[in-house]
Amino acid sequence: MQTGSVGAANASISSSNTASTNKTVLSSDFETFLKMLTTQMQNQDPLNPLDTTEYATQLATFSSVEQQVLTNDLLKELTGVIGGNQFQHLAGWIGKQALSDAPVFYGGAPIVLRPEYASGADGARLVVRNSGGSEVQTLTLDMSDPVIAWVGVDDLGDPLPSGVYSFQIESLSGSGVIGRSDAQVYNPIIEVRQQNGEVMLTLSDGSEIRASDVTALRSGIA
Repeated sequence: MQTGSVGAANASISSSNTASTNKTVLSSDFETFLKMLTTQMQNQDPLNPLDTTEYATQLATFSSVEQQVLTNDLLKELTGVIGGNQFQHLAGWIGKQALSDAPVFYGGAPIVLRPEYASGADGARLVVRNSGGSEVQTLTLDMSDPVIAWVGVDDLGDPLPSGVYSFQIESLSGSGVIGRSDAQVYNPIIEVRQQNGEVMLTLSDGSEIRASDVTALRSGIA
C-alpha cells in the first residue's frame, strides 16, 4: 500500500506550487516597486529632492518583506516534507498490532489484556461489554498477573458470540470501587490515513484510533 508515498508526494507538490506562485508574485511586485520608485525620483522637486536615506529605507523595507515571505515558503515546504515522511513511516505499521484501550474483535481466539490498577487498590475485577455497551461478564482478577487472557466464555463455560468487546478494569478498596480504567488490548492495524491533520489508524474490527493513542506495537500475530 503506497498511502504514505502518495501523501508525501502530494505534500511536496503542494508546497512546490505554493512556493513557485509566491516567488512569481514577489518578482512582479518588486518590478512594480522599482517602477514606482523611479517615477518618484523623476518627478521629485529638484529644489527639495527626496532624502537618499528615505530611498534606502524603502528598499530595505521591501527587501525585508521579500525575505520573510521566502522564509515562510521554505518553512511550509519543510513542514510538508517532515509530515510526509512521518506519514510514510506510520504506513509501515499496517499489518502490525497496536496496543491501545480501544474495543477489539473477538473471533474465538483468546484476547490478551494489559490492566492498570488504581493506587491503593487491594482488589480488582474485569467488566466485559459487547458492542452495544451491555455488560456480559464480570471477572475477579489476580492483581499479581501483569496480563489477562480473556478466553471468551461465560460463567458456564459456553463460548460467547463473535463480535466487538470492550474491557474495563474496576479497582477496588475493600468492597468499594476507587477507580475505573479501560484495559489495553492488541489489535491489528489494517489502514493508516490522515484526517483533519491527524494520523488515524483503522483496526481490524473497523474501529479507528489516533496514532498518538498507541502505546506499543508488535508484529502481526494470527
